[in-house]
This record gives sequence, structure tokens and C-alpha cells, in this order.
Amino acid sequence: MTTLPSLARKQDKSAPMLSSHKPAILFDLDGTLVDTAPDLIHTLNHLLAAENCPPAPEPLMRTMISLGARAMIDKGFELAQNPRSAPQLDELTKRFIAHYSDHIAVHSQPFPGVIKTLEQLSQRGLPLGICTNKSEALSRRLLESLDMDHYFSALIGVDTLAVKKPHPGHILGTIKALGMSPEQAIMIGDSETDIKAAQAANIPVIAVDFGYSPEPVANFHPDAIVSHYDDLLVILDSFFVK
Repeated sequence: MTTLPSLARKQDKSAPMLSSHKPAILFDLDGTLVDTAPDLIHTLNHLLAAENCPPAPEPLMRTMISLGARAMIDKGFELAQNPRSAPQLDELTKRFIAHYSDHIAVHSQPFPGVIKTLEQLSQRGLPLGICTNKSEALSRRLLESLDMDHYFSALIGVDTLAVKKPHPGHILGTIKALGMSPEQAIMIGDSETDIKAAQAANIPVIAVDFGYSPEPVANFHPDAIVSHYDDLLVILDSFFVK
């Protein structure tokens, strides 16, 4: 299923269009390219078990992944009726990152159709980049573990620049790292943060509707919505200036 919620906007030229037939394609990582929820939630439950707390509910935790490890930990202990102080959360976050780093791709996998799509985009000669609010080191480790790192010419994590999504500077910094301009770029993500960042940078944004957003991504008015990567190339082509 593929939807184009903003077709009218494109027809009246209010939506940004691409000036290049070989634009830069920017991807979010967690919830967009890779289903990382299983390993992130496993790490949270590992911490909870060590503190004699019950596991956190997976459906709720999936919607919190874009908020980061600390927010997940805070909610997990709150649900266990064992809330932690700020210093305790600091220490638990360090333990979370250490455990997650060692178990980063035990169950995490690219979403269906991702590898095929990355191969097709690479064959077209399109520059591909990652713009993620995951740390750069963990992002690289994840991509290398899944043998996906070779597809991307730039990776800008949450700690690479002085700003992060939804600040447009994160998007613009990724575009610059690819040697491109905003008029030659498009963003693909799964969250309100991704969509708002792209809109602030005035570049088109395609949302996937199978990620970790707690609300339907249509609520945030992306330029298009994709339900499977098999549909992405057709949607991308619709943004090219003819």
C-alpha cells in the first residue's frame, strides 16, 4: 500500500521538489531502515531484571524508542512502581549502552525490502546518508554488524554535530557531508522528529508507517507515506523535477 497525502500540495508547487535526477537520499535508522526494537527492549528488560523488576510491555516501549534509552529506562522503572532518581538514571543509562553495544544486532534486522532497495538506489548512483538520533558509534556498530555500512557515504549521529533532529541543522549537516545541497536531497523517516526536521530544512520527506511513531505519521503531514520498501522507488521518482 502506498499513499500520497500531499499530492495536491505538489501540484500547487507548495511542496519542495528535487532539482536533480540523482538526489541525495537521507535515512533515519531505528524504525526506518532497521527494526532495532527487539534488542533495545531486551536490554531494558535485562536492566529491569537485574533490579528485580518485571519486564516492560513491548508495545509501549516500541513507541518510546525515538525518545532515547534514558526515557525508556525511566518509563520501565516507573511502570514497575520502582522509579529512579536522576543520578540513578544516569548510571542505568551507562549500563544500558554498554549492554546494548554488546548485543546490538542479536535480533535486529532490516525491514522487509530494505536491502533490495538500497541495492537499487546504489545501482542508480544515488548518494545515501544516515541522519539519526542514535549515537554515531552505536549506529556504525549496528550497520557494520548487519553488513549495511557500505551503502552509506555519510553517517551523522546524535553526537556528531552540535544539534540534533528536529533541528534542521542535523539534516543540513548530513546533506553537506554527502557533498550535496538541500535542493538535491530528500529525507525518509518514521517519526514526527524526522518529519519536522525535514520540513524545517525545506526538503521533501517520505514517512514509513511501520516504524515506532506513537501516532499515525499522516498526522505530521509528510509529503508521502510508504508502507513497504517495494514502493519507495516509485514515490522517489514522483519528486523529480521533469
